[in-house]
Amino acid sequence: MAVTSAPSTGAETGARPAAGRARRRQGWWLPYVLLAPAVLLELFIHVVPMLTGIWMSFLQLTKFFISDWSAAPWAGLRNYQLSLDFDAAVGRALLESFLITCAYAVIVVSVSWVLGMAAAVVLQRSFRRRSVFRTLFLVPYALPVYTGVITWNFMLQRDTGVINHLLGDNLGLFDEKPFWLIGSNAFVSLLVVAIWRMWPFAFLMLMAGLQSVPHDVYEASAMDGARAFRQWRSITLPMVRPVNVVLVLVMFLWVFNDFNTPYVLFGTAQPPAGDLISFHIYNASFLTWNFGLGSAMSVLLLLFLLLVTGIYLAVVNRRSQRA
Repeated sequence: MAVTSAPSTGAETGARPAAGRARRRQGWWLPYVLLAPAVLLELFIHVVPMLTGIWMSFLQLTKFFISDWSAAPWAGLRNYQLSLDFDAAVGRALLESFLITCAYAVIVVSVSWVLGMAAAVVLQRSFRRRSVFRTLFLVPYALPVYTGVITWNFMLQRDTGVINHLLGDNLGLFDEKPFWLIGSNAFVSLLVVAIWRMWPFAFLMLMAGLQSVPHDVYEASAMDGARAFRQWRSITLPMVRPVNVVLVLVMFLWVFNDFNTPYVLFGTAQPPAGDLISFHIYNASFLTWNFGLGSAMSVLLLLFLLLVTGIYLAVVNRRSQRA
């Protein structure tokens, strides 16, 4: 004789969701506890210093008020007016530094991306010693910043540097050894060192992005008669577009805010041709001891980078929707 189970009552079915909700309510605090360390670190490392810098930009905070910030007189928008007055010496110097930094960022990002893309495409193909080349290309990125830039500083010295010895003494490209770290040549030296440091990062990101491109697509296009450049333009670029979107933005922000490279390469007395804006703000703050003016310049730089980021993301999103 078969035994049939009694049908479940409405109370039993209603008790199960209630028990699940009770269990969820018991552990409601766990996500917040796990996020708390990251939120606190972000708050004390980024948010609080940023708000402090914004507050300082409205003060006449000079060396006379370092010991007691609360005694610094209120300056209002005077620091911003002084920074944006391009007819005065301070504003004109800031504008020149800004233009130099724009040229520096565009050239470094463009050349680094081209070198990284070329190396990533070439090393996608299998050949002997490919892993050796991959490792060698990543050495500049793996080296500490100070180690690599100090080495370049020694290499670019006029009398004892390897660059002048190689180009002048061995190859005979010039009779008189040039100065690479002062004058107009300083900008070229800064570009070379920055590209040497940055292009391995572009190579690493693009090489990782190319790993997701199916090799069958290239084989099919080759059977249809597509050559290497057509494959790169029609297959490689569209497939790695998400990587390029992030890569170009990150590289631009890093390069535009670059401080370590000019500081280690030139020291505190940078030449006018290598006066990047981050280094210019540092000098305005810590050499003249006018922290209010330096903070105003920093806020203006932050607003510019936020504007560029917003425009860049808006253009990229619009193109994605059209595609």
